[in-house]
Amino acid sequence: MKTLAKLLLAVFVALVLSIVLVSCGVYRGYTHAVALDEGVSGAWAKVESKLQRRFDLIDNLVETTKGLAEQEKAVFLGVAQARSAYAAAATVREKVQAAGAFESALVNLRATIENYPQLKSNEAFLKLMDSLEGSENRISVERDRYTEAVQALNTYVRGPWGRFCASLAGVEPAAHFKAAEGAQTAPKVDFADKKPGAEDEAKTPTP
Repeated sequence: MKTLAKLLLAVFVALVLSIVLVSCGVYRGYTHAVALDEGVSGAWAKVESKLQRRFDLIDNLVETTKGLAEQEKAVFLGVAQARSAYAAAATVREKVQAAGAFESALVNLRATIENYPQLKSNEAFLKLMDSLEGSENRISVERDRYTEAVQALNTYVRGPWGRFCASLAGVEPAAHFKAAEGAQTAPKVDFADKKPGAEDEAKTPTP
């Protein structure tokens, strides 16, 4: 009888210890998922602050250049629409997608700007280019940090234990923010290779 009682006690203690260990594991997994999610949110907030500065610069850039390139309305409209889509985005995932679309619109704007060498005499344009280049560098740094945070979260969530804990915490995989090809640097106009008369030709582009 005493042996049976000891056995039951041992089973009870083992069961309690198992529950405690599992509970501790779930709690740690839960808090880890939350911490990773907060890390992604914090990294995105820094990206977003840099994006906002670039949006402001691009708005000024469009105002500066569209007077010299009135026939490029489609390009400027694309930038404006991408800007509006970002402003209307409600979630981080939607903002990441909208920011990616803006990157593509920026590539088109850059290609357009390079066709107008007369901008070299526009002091406001040149100052905007300097500011935009610095902004692009800061965005690149914060984008890399955001990517690292996203990778850490998504790697954890892809594991069975991490997926379970993340579901308890209401944490979902985060969206990657990839720069569009050609959007990593600020728009630049290369005047070094322009031949004589090229400026006059650029002022009247072929439709």
